Amino acid sequence: MDSIIVTGGTPLSGDIPIAGAKNACLALMPATLLSEEPLTLTNAPRLSDIATMSALLRSLGSEVSLLAGGKVIAMSSHQLTSTRADYEIVRKMRASNLVLGPLLAREHQATVSLPGGCAIGARPMDIHVSALEAMGAEIELKDGYLHAVARGGLKGARFAMKFPSVGATENALMAATLARGTTVMSNVAREPEIVDLAKCLRAMGARIEGEGTDTITIEGVDRLHGATHEVVADRIELGTYMLAPVIAGGEVECLGGRLDLVEAFAEKLHDAGVEIEQTNRGVKVRRANGRVHAVDVATAPYPGFPTDLQAQMMAMLCTAEGTSHLEETIFENRFMHAPELTRMGAKIEVHGGTASVTGVERLKGAPVMATDLRASVSLILAGLAAEGETRVNRVYHLDRGYEELEAKLGGAGAKIERIRD
Repeated sequence: MDSIIVTGGTPLSGDIPIAGAKNACLALMPATLLSEEPLTLTNAPRLSDIATMSALLRSLGSEVSLLAGGKVIAMSSHQLTSTRADYEIVRKMRASNLVLGPLLAREHQATVSLPGGCAIGARPMDIHVSALEAMGAEIELKDGYLHAVARGGLKGARFAMKFPSVGATENALMAATLARGTTVMSNVAREPEIVDLAKCLRAMGARIEGEGTDTITIEGVDRLHGATHEVVADRIELGTYMLAPVIAGGEVECLGGRLDLVEAFAEKLHDAGVEIEQTNRGVKVRRANGRVHAVDVATAPYPGFPTDLQAQMMAMLCTAEGTSHLEETIFENRFMHAPELTRMGAKIEVHGGTASVTGVERLKGAPVMATDLRASVSLILAGLAAEGETRVNRVYHLDRGYEELEAKLGGAGAKIERIRD
């Protein structure tokens, strides 16, 4: 397995381009299943998860072509050949479950394996299932697969989600576009990726109102047509690279970044003493003189602090002045990076869903192991601040969510290289 070696102690300076959002693109790609006409996505990220979703869609009969070096995804689902999403593909990535809603809407049936992905808790499918059942689907779990049927097609319904799940909101939103009648979904997710999906679906002819709020109304239509859509900037990649100069020192401009996508995160950085500026090119970040200050963080659904930036934030707080407290409210088992950071000299105590981090003046380079996507990049960020060499093993997680990370950080002056085993 590949490893990444980071030699710390070098301040960063320069530009880091921000890619299209992985989480948005993985929801947009299954939208091709809703129409017989072509759907083209621009500003797509070049990641292994995109390749996995492409393989899944092809297994269903969709045509998928990656153009312009992978930054353009051209898809056509004019003739589907299967409604079964097999375990061998689905197990690699949790977002694979997003074919369930579109298949039910168009084909009135679907057989979808329970998904895999990062080991950060159970993340059950019950909210997805209850939303689709509210629209008339009959769903049975058997032999590790969800067997779903919508006899006569899905019907508009009114329902509230017990938790604002992003994936369940996306699945239900796509399903409702072809349901008969009007669907009103409340307590839904408000993330920018939801807004981006609604924008794409509307370009395909869907009738949607309320995205970005806790209630979305969808008036079902008979068919959707083709469209071309630009994927929104990746707010998690943006937040990650905003932290790089804070941890390593220096100044970086994140090209294409938008502060409105990361307001709660940026507010915490400001409280810690970080200088942040929205420019006409992106977001400029600079650490003021000296160490940053400790801050308390609690993850929450959007517009709160993103769970996908918690591990990276912990890496920054490892060298902050004072003691910080991080509360993880979204996923269990998402402090698995803490023991690895401790190997680098961090002072971290974990009690259930809360971690206390007492900053040290300097971390020490060490061999560490990535346990999931965001944990892997948090260890690389920590390596930027560490004395000596940090070797991050099992970085295959990293390639699921960050394109050309070594080139992007290296272009800003970081001493980083990949070792291929």
